Amino acid sequence: MSRGGRRIAVALLLLLVPALMGVARPSGLADVRDVRTWSYPGYTRVVVELSREVGLQAEGLVRLAANTRAGRPERLYLDIPEVWVGRHYESGIEVGDGLLEGVRLGQNTLRRTRLVIDLERYEHHRVFTLPSPARIVVDVYGDRDPEREDAGGRLPQELRRVHTVVVDPGHGGRDPGAIGIGGLAEKDVNLAIAKRLSQRLSARGFEVVLTRDGDRTLDLEERTAIAESVGGDVFISIHTNASRRRRTRGIEIYTLDENHERHSLDVASRENGVPAAQLDPLQRALARLRAGEVASHSERLATLVHEDVMRGVQKRDRSLPDLGLKKGPFYVLFMSSMSSVLVETGFLTNKRDAKLLRSPEYQHVIAEQIAEGVDRYRQQIELGLASRVRAGNGWR
Repeated sequence: MSRGGRRIAVALLLLLVPALMGVARPSGLADVRDVRTWSYPGYTRVVVELSREVGLQAEGLVRLAANTRAGRPERLYLDIPEVWVGRHYESGIEVGDGLLEGVRLGQNTLRRTRLVIDLERYEHHRVFTLPSPARIVVDVYGDRDPEREDAGGRLPQELRRVHTVVVDPGHGGRDPGAIGIGGLAEKDVNLAIAKRLSQRLSARGFEVVLTRDGDRTLDLEERTAIAESVGGDVFISIHTNASRRRRTRGIEIYTLDENHERHSLDVASRENGVPAAQLDPLQRALARLRAGEVASHSERLATLVHEDVMRGVQKRDRSLPDLGLKKGPFYVLFMSSMSSVLVETGFLTNKRDAKLLRSPEYQHVIAEQIAEGVDRYRQQIELGLASRVRAGNGWR
């Protein structure tokens, strides 16, 4: 089990009713499709993905004290009605991230599944549901083991060297993203540009991590969890745009903000995969706190990337519009603790942009110029670090 949140297979434990093992599955129940966990600063998320939405009472989550005689840790449990687990797996999920020991899920009755979360540390929790796909989410908050925090804690953004870049090709797998002229799928263009960007960054001495290197489905929370787990210093999300107006074309670059400018909300809703109104309020609150820590660095990164990208692409096509720097409520930027930008590389729905986006030459130019912007950002950060050393502040 990766603490950083890679996708894991559903791991299930038949907890309370062994007699159910030989019973046929009742009709009309939702199925458990996946169980996964992500470890973020300050909390751990448990996600149970279902085949369809079910009724759920958040107050149904019960906290049980530790039973030292029985060797049972403090735990939370939640009964989920009208859900079938069956007998496909017999082992629980080991987490061990300082907050959770592990997660277990089993068939409690014929028409009810029980989720059990074994705790290491605990302050409070929150339960909510998300649509498309149907998910039950439990966030457990608390201070992790101080020794773990000291070993794995991260420096403030202004004291970190820029070494690891996480490149996130948007969409993928069963999520094609926007579909453009001639059936051109956003997920394919994003991946092609991201792979080229990975090569260009590696050539400049960066350690590069791709959130996906093939055509596979990734949940939004998994993308940011990957970035956090590898200790990323910069997060670049690659996308292509779409518009009902076929004449609309150009490049725009985003940083995180919760503004209500209509265009930004529309773009964010499409890239998030859910309407902006359905984004979890808790995630919004956390974003406000975390955005303040890295906002100036993300804006500096976005400015440099924007300058270099437009300089490079307009050498090839002077008519390509510069749609500028913008802000929006993008999920993949919400939960990032590093400098993060989202690059919309052109409009698949515009004939001229679509032709460019298909072109290996254009993809190379985009990748090279983003890499140039990231490299300039690194140079500026390291100049700032050198100034701190000269001033006697240093870094750990």
